Amino acid sequence: MRTKTLTGPLIAALLLTACSSAEPKPPAGSKGTVNIDIHAWLGYEAQAAVLAHLLENELGYKVRTRTMKEDESWKDFETGKVDVIVENWGHDSLKEEYIEQKKVALSAGLTGNKGVIGWYVPEWMAKQYPDITNWRNLNKYAHLFRTEKTGNAGQILDGDPTFVTNDEALVKNLQLNYQVVYSGSEDALIKAAQRATEKRTPLLMYFYEPQWLFTKVKLVKINLPPYAVGCMDGPKARCDYPPYLLDKIVSRKFAETGGKAYELVRNFTWTNDNQNAVASDIINKKMNAREAAKRWVDQNKIVWKDWIPR
Repeated sequence: MRTKTLTGPLIAALLLTACSSAEPKPPAGSKGTVNIDIHAWLGYEAQAAVLAHLLENELGYKVRTRTMKEDESWKDFETGKVDVIVENWGHDSLKEEYIEQKKVALSAGLTGNKGVIGWYVPEWMAKQYPDITNWRNLNKYAHLFRTEKTGNAGQILDGDPTFVTNDEALVKNLQLNYQVVYSGSEDALIKAAQRATEKRTPLLMYFYEPQWLFTKVKLVKINLPPYAVGCMDGPKARCDYPPYLLDKIVSRKFAETGGKAYELVRNFTWTNDNQNAVASDIINKKMNAREAAKRWVDQNKIVWKDWIPR
């Protein structure tokens, strides 16, 4: 095969063509753009807003966000469309595929939040029916939760079907006379809980912490069979949800080239109360996420100052 030696002018021309056809990537450690996906619950949005505020105002990065379904973000670790998922709830199968097998993502450490998923009823129901919080008695009260959608079965109201849930398997395996109905969103769950509390209407719902609503509405958790390793596996699920130590997921490329932006994401750790404070301002003070994040950052430098890379 014949080869051709490249002259200085030819090299310069090729470089000029390359530069004109594609925007150059910022080198590792330089200021650039951080792509953060936003998932469909307010606590996540609050956390992403605080990280974005610090990235932009303390480190000088640009932050680009997009709203995605929880389970759809992961595939874009390969394409480069997402750098950071700020709050991950388990998702062992996705971790196995994208972290262990494809090696395009990795965990950037715990968020500090303690995640709890379970079934809840309004406090007034727990007071009126004291044994309702024992799952073995749920069938006795199924008639209270009947709706047009469930007929003779009681309703368990879930949120977005892409949220972490094994409720349909739980109903089947625990032989409960209930049917799971998906409300479609966190907002719909919150409104249902508020309405059930204000109007004293029966409600059995899937819900979770951290969540600002617990500062406004009293809900009581149902005691499902205690969690044990393996008892919450997909279609065989027959126990309560495990406690979740929530973590941050980043693309491997971002971890390798993201410089101080990656260091900030890795250093980030706060509490359920911290997250709920930002989320509560968004809802109760009618702030947008950026305003609520700025307010929290202004008032809590002692919490976040050690997250900032030196």
